[in-house]
Amino acid sequence: MWTTTIARCTLPTMLKRSSVLACHALRAGGRPGSPSLHLTWRQLRGHGTQAPAPLPSTALGDSPGVRQVRALEQERLLEVEWEGSGQSLYPYTWLRDNCQCPLCTLQSAQARSLLLSQLDIHTGVDRVQVTDNNKVSIVWPDQHTSEFDPEWLRKRCFSPAARQALQEELFLNERVYWDSELRIPTANFEEVLHDDKAALAWLLALRRVGIVYLKGAPVEQGQVARLSQRIGYLRLTFYGHTWQVQDKSQANNVAYTSGKLSLHTDYPALHYPPGVQFLHCLSQAGEGGESEAVDGFHMADQLRREDPEAFRTLTSLRVDFTDTGSDYCDFMVQSKNHIIDVDSDGRVVRINYNNATRDSVLDLPLHQVQAFYSSLKAYVQLMTRPENMLTYKMEPGDLVTFDNWRLLHGRKSFQSHPDRVRHLEGAYLDWDEVMSRLRILCKSVHGES
Repeated sequence: MWTTTIARCTLPTMLKRSSVLACHALRAGGRPGSPSLHLTWRQLRGHGTQAPAPLPSTALGDSPGVRQVRALEQERLLEVEWEGSGQSLYPYTWLRDNCQCPLCTLQSAQARSLLLSQLDIHTGVDRVQVTDNNKVSIVWPDQHTSEFDPEWLRKRCFSPAARQALQEELFLNERVYWDSELRIPTANFEEVLHDDKAALAWLLALRRVGIVYLKGAPVEQGQVARLSQRIGYLRLTFYGHTWQVQDKSQANNVAYTSGKLSLHTDYPALHYPPGVQFLHCLSQAGEGGESEAVDGFHMADQLRREDPEAFRTLTSLRVDFTDTGSDYCDFMVQSKNHIIDVDSDGRVVRINYNNATRDSVLDLPLHQVQAFYSSLKAYVQLMTRPENMLTYKMEPGDLVTFDNWRLLHGRKSFQSHPDRVRHLEGAYLDWDEVMSRLRILCKSVHGES
C-alpha cells in the first residue's frame, strides 16, 4: 500500500486535515528502510518555515449558512453575516463582475462571459436577500439577478486571514527547510504511477520539501517519460524531451563529462527555467558520482539574516547567462536573471545560478562589480558548508524528482569502468503542470474543490 512508502503527507490548509507530514524516508547517503519521518508544523517552524495562518472562524468546520445580508450603500459593500459567528464584506463591483448566471459565466468552462466593457464599475444594488435555499440573491439596478452559493462566497472572503489561507491552498507556498541531515522522502515508483493517494503524497512532498526519491523503476530508458504522463507532459528544451547524462566526447554540456559539477540550478540561461527535474539512474559509476544537493531557499533566507547587503545585491542585480550549442536543434540562448528571485512580499521564489553558463558579459556599472562578486561568493560559501549540503548516491532503478527552482544540485567526479558506465536519463516539467495535477489529485482523493 502507498502508506508504507510516503505515508499521508496530510499538510495543513490544502488537505484541511491533520497537520502532520509523515513520510517514509531515505537517510542521506543510505538505503531505503529507515524509520518514517514525522514532522509536525511546530517542528517545521524550527526548520525555518512558517505554519499557514489559520482560517477565520467563518471558514472553519462545516459550511455555515447565511444568517442575513445587508447592503451598505455608502461603502458600496455587501455584508454577509454567517450562522454561528463572523461576517464577510464583498464589494458591489466584484460581485457583479463574478455573477455566476449562464449569461455571465460559461458554465462548461467555468469562465467569465461578461465583458469588462459591459461592467458598470460604479454599480449600486436594487435589493438583496437570502433565498429559501440559503443563497445570496442580488437584484442589480438593471434588474439583472445574481445568486451566490454560501460556500463559494465564504471561500472568497476578503479578510486578510481568509485571503492568505486561500492563496496557500491554491499554491502551497509554505516550505520545509532542511540541511545535510535530511532523510529524503521516498515512495515506490509503480505505486506513484497507479495509485492516486501515492501520487498526491509524492507531489505534496515534492512541493513542500523539494526533493522526493522514487524506488523500483525499471532499469531501462523511458521511465522519466512514463512518470511525466502521471502529471501531464514533459517540457521540451534544446536538449530534447529527455536527455542522457553520460561522459561524452566533445560534450556540449559540462554535465556530459566525468568531472565534478558544482552546485547549480538547470537552465538559468532561459528566462523561464524548468520548474521540476527528474533523474533516473540506469547505471552508476564504479567510483565516485555521488549526488549533492542544497536547499537554495533555506540558504537564501540564511544569507538574508547573516549578510543582508549580499542578499539585497543578489535579489536586485540581473546577471547574464548564456548557452550555445547543438542538440535537439542548434541554439544560442541568452538571459538576464537575478541570482535570487523574490516576490512582492520578499519571499524567495526561485534561484537562478549555474556557474558554467554564467556569461563573461556582466552588464553592471563598474562600481557594482566587486559587490556582485562578494555577494555571490558569500551565497556559494553558505551552500557549500558541510552542514548544509546533502549527499546521496543513486543506484540503478532509483529516480529522484526535485524542485529545480529551489534545489541546487551537483555531482562528485567519477570514473567509469568498462562494465559500469555511469548513465542517468533526465527530463523537465514546469510547475504549472505539476501544480495542476496536484490540485486535481487532491480533489479526486479528498473530494475538495
